[in-house]
Formats: sequence, C-alpha cells, structure tokens
Amino acid sequence: MDFTIKTMAEYAMEGKSPEVLFWVGCAGSFDDRAKKITKAFCKILNKIGVEFAVLGQEESCTGDPAKRAGNEFVFQMMALTNIEVLNAYEVKKIVTACPHCFNTLKNEYPSLGGNFEVVHHTQFLKTLMQEGRLKIEGGAFKGKKITFHDPCYLGRANDEYEAPRMLLEKLDAELVEMKRCKTNGLCCGAGGAQMFKEPEKGNKDINIERTEEALSFEPKVIATGCPFCNTMMTDGVKHFNKNEEVAVKDIVELLAEAEDL
Repeated sequence: MDFTIKTMAEYAMEGKSPEVLFWVGCAGSFDDRAKKITKAFCKILNKIGVEFAVLGQEESCTGDPAKRAGNEFVFQMMALTNIEVLNAYEVKKIVTACPHCFNTLKNEYPSLGGNFEVVHHTQFLKTLMQEGRLKIEGGAFKGKKITFHDPCYLGRANDEYEAPRMLLEKLDAELVEMKRCKTNGLCCGAGGAQMFKEPEKGNKDINIERTEEALSFEPKVIATGCPFCNTMMTDGVKHFNKNEEVAVKDIVELLAEAEDL
C-alpha cells in the first residue's frame, strides 16, 4: 500500500488518539486471503480521511475460538490481556472486519472489564455513508447479480442485517436474496470453532450446502462480511468448479473495486 498505518503506540507518543481503533483479527493478519480484506478496508478509510490506528504487535486473538471450543480459562486469559492493553490506550471505539471478533469484544469483554463501543466494518461504513463522508459509485458492478451470505455472528447473534445490504445496494447491482437469509440464514460451517477441525460424518458439508444454495441464483459475486465465511464459501465454489465464473468477495473489497482503489 502507498500509505502508512499508524499504531496506537505511535499515536500515544504524539499525545493524540485516533477516531477509531481497527481490530484486525487473526484471519485479517495472517490468512493470505483475508489480508486482502484488511487492505481493502484500510484503503477506503485512508481515502476518505478517517484517522484510524491498529495495535500491531500488541494485538492478540480475542479468544473467541478457545471459548467456542470450551476452554473458558484460555479465553479469559487472552481477553484480560487484551483489555489491559486497550484500557491503557483509553480506547473508546473499535471497528473490526471479523464478526467473531466483533461479537466477542462487544458482548463478552464487558463482564471482564472491557467496555468499548464495538462496530462491524459494514456498520462503520454505513454510518460514514449516512454522514456524507463515504460516497459510493457502483459503476463496475452495475447490473451484476450479487447474493449476500449473512455471517451468523453479525446477523442472528447481533441482529444486524441492514448495514451490509445498504452498502451493496449502492453498487447498483442486482441483489438477490437466498431463501435462507437474515433471521433464517444458514451457517457457512465455520462458526463455533468448527473452522479449525475436520467436519463430522454426514451426507454433505454445510459449506457445500450453503454454496449450492447461493449458486442456484447464478450470481456473479457471492458477497460476505466475514473472513471465515469467505474461506468456506470459496471452498464451496471450488468444489463445484465455479471459481472462474463466480467470485467470493467481502463487501469492502467490492466497495474498493467500485472506487478503483
């Protein structure tokens, strides 16, 4: 990227604080595919002049996978370490592109002393759009068929369905809804720490079932709002040998492409 992202430590040395802390998350930091989502989001924020920072080396996993896998002790150790760092920088607002991080920081950190305003990246961009700071022109996707897969930890766990759809509608694309969407959405198969284990015996993997449903609409793009969903849906598209015809992209990647960033 042709710009530098500052850390909270660098802001603190200047005696300043950014508008928002971007919590990158494990996937956005280490997974090669998810790094593209991280970069796209940063490019959008940089373009419209949002002052943001990351924790850099001071960020560690929120502890979500440990908690979902049943190891509450490890979760609390990780959470308390993160809370100590966040409170030391007097962080007030956190934005993250991962619904798993979003859910954990928002709903499970307060009981351990971590009280922050936490928003998903689609919620943050929706607010910026409503304030007139983010302007989206969707020429590149005009008329293209897009279907959106609701992430469980954004939708059913936190009742957020409109923010991602408002952003997608600005792309002038043809947004088609799967039968199982919003409150009836079907999991991609990665939630609850399932991402990190082999699937159990059955007739069909959940991500194959979900991808089959998405592909039945013959979309050009399957839009996601979660790095785990992105991986599972991408694997599903490859399973059906449709990866040349159908793209799986995070909403911020679509916005960055529309703006030619």
